[in-house]
Amino acid sequence: MKKGPSQGLALLGMGQLALESWAVAHGQAAFRGRQIYDWIYSKGGRDINGISALPRYWRQKLSQDAINIGRSEELQRYIAADGTIKLLLRTSRDGETIETVGIPTTHRLTVCVSSQAGCPMACRFCATGKGGLQRSLSTGEILDQVLSIREALNRRPSHIVFMGMGEPLLNIEVVLETVQSLTDDFGISQRRITISTVGIPKTLPILAELALNRLGRAQFTLAVSLHAPNQKLREALIPSACIYPLNELLDDCRRYVRRTSRRISFEYILLEYVNDEPFHAEELAERVRGFQSHMNLIPYNPITEETFQCPSISRIDRFRKILERRGISVSIRASRGLDKNAACGQLRHRQSEEGVK
Repeated sequence: MKKGPSQGLALLGMGQLALESWAVAHGQAAFRGRQIYDWIYSKGGRDINGISALPRYWRQKLSQDAINIGRSEELQRYIAADGTIKLLLRTSRDGETIETVGIPTTHRLTVCVSSQAGCPMACRFCATGKGGLQRSLSTGEILDQVLSIREALNRRPSHIVFMGMGEPLLNIEVVLETVQSLTDDFGISQRRITISTVGIPKTLPILAELALNRLGRAQFTLAVSLHAPNQKLREALIPSACIYPLNELLDDCRRYVRRTSRRISFEYILLEYVNDEPFHAEELAERVRGFQSHMNLIPYNPITEETFQCPSISRIDRFRKILERRGISVSIRASRGLDKNAACGQLRHRQSEEGVK
């Protein structure tokens, strides 16, 4: 069952200067704000009462006023044989459940974060969209996912991808605020952050301008999910594509490249016998030819609600070779954590069916 709403102010998501100003506004010296900042971002503190450096009377006052850190509760943890970890978290604000994934390798730790609880896009191959959208997440709720993976693996994250639950460009202001915090408070370069979108009309120009105005630059990677080489097939896989024709999406992508001077990464989930035939590869290559971009092929992770299957290695390799012969920069994303509810939204969907005590 969900918890009731949590009242009061959550401090996670506020930067050092904001916390200093907040402390002063509450009758304390600015350095008290720095102590809280260190407790949250460096030590991963979860409870106001645990900040022993603060005067006891003030800690008691903050608790009475329902001032809290804003950390989520870990409900479930799954660790795959390859070390990939998936956490199911329950928000302190209203008990919504969200997923986050940590993908460790020898030299990096990538955290895949959710930007919404649920998703309204209803892509057929995605488990998250089956339950619809509950709400968008706050900056603190997204940052909490990074802290949770850091704690679970006792390792500093190096890369962040907004590829979890939800459509980031439907929460664009918060996502960019989170990017700012990731660079300022976690020391993660923009170049190691990726924002993924299936395509929302008129948002790519907004994203470019907001990033340039608020972040000073747009150095993060924009990943655009295509999943089909033509409008008819794309609408069959992504219902929202009916209001955002593929030609218009690609035109907006070109404008984004010109405005930011950053290449785009195209995402393409390979579904056996659906969008992985040679003629699909030829049509896709024609679509993105001459584009400042990179094509990321993703073997499908099956979900129980659909009958799609992952193509064989030979079919995936054939598709890749056709793109390469047409001069398209391409890579194949290695699947991770396949033995533990790998597809986005599966763990949350299973929890919603079974219930969590």
